[in-house]
Amino acid sequence: MTDITAAPMMPTMNPNRKTSQPGLPLAALAVLGGVLLCAGWMPWPTAFTVPLLFVAWVPYLLMERRLTLEGARKGRVFAHTYLMLLLWNALTTWWVSYASLPAGIAAVVLNALLMCLPLMAFRQTHKRLGYRWGYALLPVYWIAFEQLHLHWDITWPWLTLGNGFAAAPGWVQWYEYTGFLGGSVWVWVVNLLFFKILIKKYELKIMNDSSRVNGDDQTASASQASFLIFNSQFLIPFLAIGLPIALSYLIGAVYQEKGPTEEVVVVQPNFDPYVEKFEGGPKFIPYDEQLTRLFTLSEQHLTPATRLVIWPETALEEPYWENTLESNPKIRRIREWLTRHPGVALLTGITTLGSYPNKETASETARYRDDLGYYDFFNSGAYFADASARVVVYHKSRLVPGVEKVPPLLVSLVSHIDLGGTVGSVGSQAERTVYPAPANAPALRVAPVICYESIYGDFVNQYPGNGATLLALFTNDAWWHDSPGYRQLLSYGQLRCIETRRDLARSANTGFTGFINQKGEITQREPAWVPTASRALVHLNEEVTFYARYGELIGRGAQLLAVLGLLAAVVVSWRRKSDVAG
Repeated sequence: MTDITAAPMMPTMNPNRKTSQPGLPLAALAVLGGVLLCAGWMPWPTAFTVPLLFVAWVPYLLMERRLTLEGARKGRVFAHTYLMLLLWNALTTWWVSYASLPAGIAAVVLNALLMCLPLMAFRQTHKRLGYRWGYALLPVYWIAFEQLHLHWDITWPWLTLGNGFAAAPGWVQWYEYTGFLGGSVWVWVVNLLFFKILIKKYELKIMNDSSRVNGDDQTASASQASFLIFNSQFLIPFLAIGLPIALSYLIGAVYQEKGPTEEVVVVQPNFDPYVEKFEGGPKFIPYDEQLTRLFTLSEQHLTPATRLVIWPETALEEPYWENTLESNPKIRRIREWLTRHPGVALLTGITTLGSYPNKETASETARYRDDLGYYDFFNSGAYFADASARVVVYHKSRLVPGVEKVPPLLVSLVSHIDLGGTVGSVGSQAERTVYPAPANAPALRVAPVICYESIYGDFVNQYPGNGATLLALFTNDAWWHDSPGYRQLLSYGQLRCIETRRDLARSANTGFTGFINQKGEITQREPAWVPTASRALVHLNEEVTFYARYGELIGRGAQLLAVLGLLAAVVVSWRRKSDVAG
């Protein structure tokens, strides 16, 4: 039985018979792979297409194998690989161009280029160590890249393979143990199993055809019988799909939501960020009127049992200096409103400014003006435990690349481009702030998650260890208009709930506002693009999941193995050259 992990060998053929590599043209395989990889990121997320992820990498594996057998040059291999990844990125994240066409093009072109890195590492490995090690290390390289893509300056993990199961949260209840990179491992394992079967089928077919041409009917019959027996091995990849899904449904069936309950209200004011929300827009709504709408929508859903109200990202937009926050007239209005509603805490998105006494104390992202000195912009959350408590401010930590965080070398390049927000790096904080519980709800300890941060499972999972019992996501989805972007972002929140076993209360300026439970099920969702609010009881779980307790073990382990694999390839290649030279 031939193993794909061995070096590829072609069976002996009749010299009068023309040999060829059957199947789709190479470019068609690249296109097919790009289309199949979109299965987890459909415009309207649905579980019906998610199974395609289990065969989405097979076209690439077939394409790479054929190119190797043909002795293709590096440039040709790279071109076909890049075509597939470019198509995947373009079909899934094209909506970034709504904010800025240059930014959308850059996101697609550059991210596809970065995704080539682990696939090129795989190719170099199997050339030096053979296919056995090459295929074994391919998932390792890819997941090591996904882990890296969570942390460097050009981070863009939207297409992390494990996020592709956001549309089918019932399949991945075990994310509470593995995190979303466990889904990436699952995808690669199943794809490699299907690939192995297809290669075996192809090689048996060649043996059968060759035997018939040479008149060896007995050998042909034997190979046919072998192929019929081998068909039973299709059970292996199907079991690799079915068993984790069965385990997930079992976990979901026995899991009961944990913790006491409290009533929360989330608000969706629906200000168009291109027209109404920000000063200078053609139909700008004055900030005092915006605040009045937030009060009105909140009051329509308040009851005596309400303990928390959540307003969306940048609900308080005009920059607020943190050192003079209490003297701001709108902050005083908020305190007066809270006085009229005792027992209610408020969490709101806010744009803040922080100042530094001199250059030595300023952060790396600080800006300078002669009249202001050194200061930072922050995309923040402000928490009022009650009408008189000190405001606790959280600074968004995972920043959108190219919009909120620009690598120093690229600042001059993008400084003149409108990317849908403040261009240049804004300030951030390293630690995960958990807001203190109000006196009348001692179990209500809120984790602020601002928009883009909800993509990062390794980021959100740090909150439960700091005492958080509820995830509060506040966002402004309308930067991307009515596109797949905000729908996919909603689905990502379902995975974060599974990983941490925390309820999530979601407040969107425009988009989807509502609630997700600890099993990742959307329990309430208000319609998009209308001013509205929603009220629900949330569970406040204090238990910490395995993933939240121990972190991203899969990603860190893959990075270690990837380094060892690359070192082994380099050493083997060097020794071979030394032997030849000797």
